[in-house]
Amino acid sequence: MHIDVMTTPQPLEKIGDLARRTQAFGFSGLLFTETGRTAYLNAAVASQCAPGLDLLTGVAVAFPRSPFVTAATAWELQEATGGRFRLGLGTQVRTHVVRRYGAAFDRPGPRLRDYVLAVKACFAAFRTGTLDHHGEFYDLDFLTPQWSAGPIDAPDPSVDVAAVNPWMLRMAGEVADGLHVHPLGEPGYIARHVVPNVAAGAAKSGRSPSEVAVIVPVMTIVGDTDEERHNERELVRASLSFYGSTPNYAFIWDEAGFEGTTARIREKQKAGDFAGMADQITDDHIAAFATESTWDGLAGALGEKYAGVATRLVLYNAASDLERFERYGAVARAMSAVPD
Repeated sequence: MHIDVMTTPQPLEKIGDLARRTQAFGFSGLLFTETGRTAYLNAAVASQCAPGLDLLTGVAVAFPRSPFVTAATAWELQEATGGRFRLGLGTQVRTHVVRRYGAAFDRPGPRLRDYVLAVKACFAAFRTGTLDHHGEFYDLDFLTPQWSAGPIDAPDPSVDVAAVNPWMLRMAGEVADGLHVHPLGEPGYIARHVVPNVAAGAAKSGRSPSEVAVIVPVMTIVGDTDEERHNERELVRASLSFYGSTPNYAFIWDEAGFEGTTARIREKQKAGDFAGMADQITDDHIAAFATESTWDGLAGALGEKYAGVATRLVLYNAASDLERFERYGAVARAMSAVPD
């Protein structure tokens, strides 16, 4: 199992040290979310500072960029990493896409499916010189040599998508190379929804579900005393309340036995009561949706939860401080050494 570190994009002068430490401490890769800074520029700097480190976007927002622009960027990063780049794409939500990015958001699931296929058509065109994609949302059929990135000495980048609901999970299984599970994706949700729907999508395209990487972000609370674990527990509580405020994710709470959680969080959110949002997350929520352990027990606890299901685990808060970062690295090395 690959163990990666999640980070929000940093100022470019800082990312080199983070990439070098990630590699030196024994992690498989570095995954960049996309917030106010772009994931791609951080990945480009990291590729030059830590050769041999896997780099992933998890996830970059798709619709504000044309499929060709995204494909060309991923192609360069795949070349720069020697084939160690994974392009992770997501829809974001309507408000951000329409009101912040000024892009179209109608029928986001089918649009993302067509986007993935268009990106892959661009990859093929960089090798062959012929661009030929005609989908419901994107028509691409013009490419001259001076506008093509040209072939590279690496396989095409893997294209992963973020998915939560059953339709998107099946789409990931059908057309993507991997799936980014949502941070609320506890093992029960993965068993009920991710595994069967990815398998159904894979069957539709005539391939094995094992060909679709399952990338799972995990929230951890680690320490050898409760005092050590207290601060991390409260950070996890706040993170769960943030993710849990989205109506589309309410079913995940409900099916895990926490019915009405989203409604209660949203009531506090509408009142601007952020502390009250976190208060809706009980210790029982945390036990179900996070992994709490001593340092010696963490590798075993994560392995017990995710072995045989996850292809890659992404540690949410591993890089919070240097000492803990190194200790998480020891856990990553231990887990990476265990045969699948």
